[in-house]
Amino acid sequence: MSNVAASHWHEARGLRLAARLTATNPQPPSLGLAREGVLRRAVGLTLEASGCSAPLGSRCRVETAGGRWVETEVVGFAGDRTFLMPTANLEGLLPNARVVPTRRRGEVAVGEGLLGRVIDSDGVPFDGRGPVRAENWVGLGGVAINPLMREPITRSLDVGVRAINALLPIGRGQRIGLFAGSGVGKSTLLGMMTRYTAADVIVVGLIGERGREVRDFVEATLGEEGLRRSVVVAAPADRPPLARLHGALRATAIAEWYRDQGLHVLLLMDSLTRFAHAQREIGLSVGEPPTTRGYPPSVFAKLPQLVERAGNGAEGAGSITAFYTVLTEGDDQQEPIADAARAILDGHIVLTRRIADAGQYPAIDVEVSVSRVMQDITDPAWRERIRKLKRLMAAYSAQRDLIAIGAYQRGSDPAVDEAMARWPAIQAFLGQDVTEASDVEASRAALARLLDGTDTSTLPQVLEI
Repeated sequence: MSNVAASHWHEARGLRLAARLTATNPQPPSLGLAREGVLRRAVGLTLEASGCSAPLGSRCRVETAGGRWVETEVVGFAGDRTFLMPTANLEGLLPNARVVPTRRRGEVAVGEGLLGRVIDSDGVPFDGRGPVRAENWVGLGGVAINPLMREPITRSLDVGVRAINALLPIGRGQRIGLFAGSGVGKSTLLGMMTRYTAADVIVVGLIGERGREVRDFVEATLGEEGLRRSVVVAAPADRPPLARLHGALRATAIAEWYRDQGLHVLLLMDSLTRFAHAQREIGLSVGEPPTTRGYPPSVFAKLPQLVERAGNGAEGAGSITAFYTVLTEGDDQQEPIADAARAILDGHIVLTRRIADAGQYPAIDVEVSVSRVMQDITDPAWRERIRKLKRLMAAYSAQRDLIAIGAYQRGSDPAVDEAMARWPAIQAFLGQDVTEASDVEASRAALARLLDGTDTSTLPQVLEI
């Protein structure tokens, strides 16, 4: 075979095989020239190499003391300096160490063998059950879908939570934000949805969580039965920022592969805020200017790139219904990441400390939560009941302080009077034990009984499901 023919053949084989070409066969032009460099500077988690030529997003290995190598990724360059970020902890780095491009970009091993496994951001098993059996490889960054080719959201999804199924109906392929401060039951609600949601496959991304919480989620929340249909990607808080970033991207890539097989996937990402924190650390380390509360511009570019990968596939393909938790610092719903997330998601469910402190779980604030696809998956009668219940709750909230001290005079406002009469039943409707599941039909029926009943004194008994 001539050199020209060999070159075309290798070019068609793609990036992975192109890395194995010998010196007698020229590299495909699209890969560019990779050149070994020297480590010149290490400040914090940012490494600077000179003489190194490697494309943005590609991997390089840096030699350390003892002959070990650290895997890094190219995150930027300036002049003849290439900026690298490690995917693992840095130990034994030396000045003038060799920096060797690997001609490899981030890739994700996918296949049926992932089901029931717990892996880290590099795909290495956490569960001690040996190597992951994978049949295919996909890119870490995914492939964009033409928005006009996506199947519209027309079917509701049962998540097993009465307040969500009845008042904030979720569509198959929807992207939802779960906004919560610390200690208001976010993880508990995620666990309920993991156990009760009607999905073929569940992909969980635990990004920046405490190591203890990873084990608790796998053993207590998922359990043996839930783990069998799940894939867990964990990038705990002690991992470098690039590893946490890759954890979210890997979980999304795995969900995309299952969707492309025609399956309906539930993607739970905990949390979108820590994904943003990881990108903030990377951006500031390579010299990006801080803009909004210390977040560089790349953070607000990365968020929609991640979220838009979820959703329905093309007509007849599968779907990814995604829940992204957003940590509202100081319970501030207007902090930058929460505000940006609301703009790019298909709705948001807000958990508030006031409701949690009152002992109601899940602590969903129905008045400020919204599902933006509700109009497409509900009928007029259902929507009218949702609006009526929200009006009653808003009327009660407006007079809450007067009612609490007994200063409200009955007869002043018919809407408040009705809300007060129904309030115990409304609270019973919104509360749900973690061991209880309520499907869509049962939740709709409970809402109808709550609002259409005439004898309000008997509503709490009627609402037992």
